[in-house]
Amino acid sequence: MANFNFNKVILGGRLTADPELKTTPSGVSVTSFSIAVNRAYRPKNGEEAQADFINVTAWRSTAEFITRYFRKASSICVVGSIQTRSWTDQQGQKRYATEVVADEAFFVDAKSESPAGAQSGTAYIPDNYGAPSFASAQAAPAKFEEVDEELPF
Repeated sequence: MANFNFNKVILGGRLTADPELKTTPSGVSVTSFSIAVNRAYRPKNGEEAQADFINVTAWRSTAEFITRYFRKASSICVVGSIQTRSWTDQQGQKRYATEVVADEAFFVDAKSESPAGAQSGTAYIPDNYGAPSFASAQAAPAKFEEVDEELPF
C-alpha cells in the first residue's frame, strides 16, 4: 500500500482587513488575516452571493511581503497548506483551529487597483534560504531559434 500524503491549497479572494505584521518573542515575523472567497454558486432570486471567510497565517518574509503590499479589499492569491491545531482554553475546554499556512503570495489586482508600490503580475516566491525572490509575469517572451530542417516525424 502506497503512502500518499498531499496537502496543498490555492486560494484567491479579497482581504477582509489590513494585515498586521507581528513578531514572535524569538524575532520571527508573522501575520494572520482572513480572505473572503465567493462561492461558485450564484443564487437566482437576487440574493447576494455567499462567501467563505478563510483564516490564513504567513511567516517570515512571506508575512513581511503581504503586510507591505496588501490592504483591506485587495485581491490576493495564496498558495500553502491546511494546518490544524488544538489547545485548552482558560475554562479547560479543548479548542481547535484550522487555517491555511501561506507559503507563497501573488498579486491579482491590475496595477491601477493595487496598493502603492505593488507591481501587477509580480509574484512573491520565497527561496529555500528565506531571501525574497520576485518573478514578473510580464517578463519578455522566450525566444526560439528558427529551424529550417525537416523534422523526422
